[in-house]
Amino acid sequence: MIERYTLPEMGAIWSDESRFHKWLQIEVLACEAWGDLGKIPAEAVSAIKAKAAFQVERIAEIEEVTRHDVLAFLTNVAENVGDPAKYIHLGMTSSDILDTTLSLQMVEAANIIMAKLGILAEVLKAQAVKYKDTMMMGRTHGIHAEPVTFGLKLALWFDEVKRSIKRLEHAKESIRVGKISGAVGTFANIDPQVEEYVCAKLGLEPAPVSTQILQRDRHAEYLTTLAVIASSLDKFATELRNLQRTDIYEVEESFAKGQKGSSAMPHKKNPITVERVAGMARVLRGNAVAALENVALWHERDITHSSVERVIIPDSTIALDYMLAKFINVVQNLTVYPENMQANLDKTLGLIFSQRVMLTLVGKGVARETAYAWVQSNALEAWRSKVMFKELLLKDENIMHYLTSDEVEGLFDYNYHTKHVDYILRRAGVLN
Repeated sequence: MIERYTLPEMGAIWSDESRFHKWLQIEVLACEAWGDLGKIPAEAVSAIKAKAAFQVERIAEIEEVTRHDVLAFLTNVAENVGDPAKYIHLGMTSSDILDTTLSLQMVEAANIIMAKLGILAEVLKAQAVKYKDTMMMGRTHGIHAEPVTFGLKLALWFDEVKRSIKRLEHAKESIRVGKISGAVGTFANIDPQVEEYVCAKLGLEPAPVSTQILQRDRHAEYLTTLAVIASSLDKFATELRNLQRTDIYEVEESFAKGQKGSSAMPHKKNPITVERVAGMARVLRGNAVAALENVALWHERDITHSSVERVIIPDSTIALDYMLAKFINVVQNLTVYPENMQANLDKTLGLIFSQRVMLTLVGKGVARETAYAWVQSNALEAWRSKVMFKELLLKDENIMHYLTSDEVEGLFDYNYHTKHVDYILRRAGVLN
């Protein structure tokens, strides 16, 4: 049975079948270790390996009576193994298999999430290259600032996803530990070599010190890492939501044939997928808080963490896996409107060149405070009168005392602001 079992996808990792399979694997490996130490007869170990099995429905029946999932599992396994089952779970406590199994599940889940993060990184990289020269308005405080490119925005996200992968690799290593040390972690009734053997076979490291459980700072690190990743997706999704707004309308998520945006308003095309991603990030942040609450437990263990983890760990991994799948599809199929980006660049009457004008005046010997005041005065007048900023500058005697008309004309060049985009993208690993 153990050999036939294959690595499941995310949802199946948290199934009863998956969980009980790992419990059985741990129990059988512990028997092998005891056998190597001469504490269990070789024929008993062989019988356990040959006959050990479980039935999910039968475990549920027994648990109705025992009110204890591990004892119900062991009872069912014993029904299949017979007399040699007396050697199963020797010197162990329930948390030995519960926590070691949870570590295995969390490692499997992390591997799936990291694979999807890798896909997202590649998709962002490809789109960043595609749109590296697609100029758009950069905004701070929601207000037009200076030009950027859409590719540069995507490169920023690519760089952040790479950091997410590193964070998750670290969190996975923190949780890649097992514990087979008995009731309070002292190995009083079990040989430390059993733990060493089981963990080595499972690809885990033995926790250097444990109580009845693995310490929950490890799980909190994992859940907070998932929350940070989800928050990055929230950030990306929020940006796309903003860029799809009617009054900006520079980018929109794909709209399938036959899709409907509103039950009342047939014209609507809403950013529903990125809104879903943004909303689900709140769930993961809430779950991370619960994981942090689980760190402080009474003495060597209580079970206040247990019921919480049965919800927050499967839910967070499944939710993030789903969010990544959805967001990858969004990025792959973005609809981009360069003409709207250019129109938005032109909306502010050339005011986005104010810093360059000011710095040029400073370069001509004007005090910065003075140059700032001259430029700001013209900028505010452009806002008020809706006259092009450049026209006002050309009529300003103070400014034209230092600049020629040709120099002023030359300052209003969009490409000036994007001349280092390729350098930034190479530094981020987007370009070779």
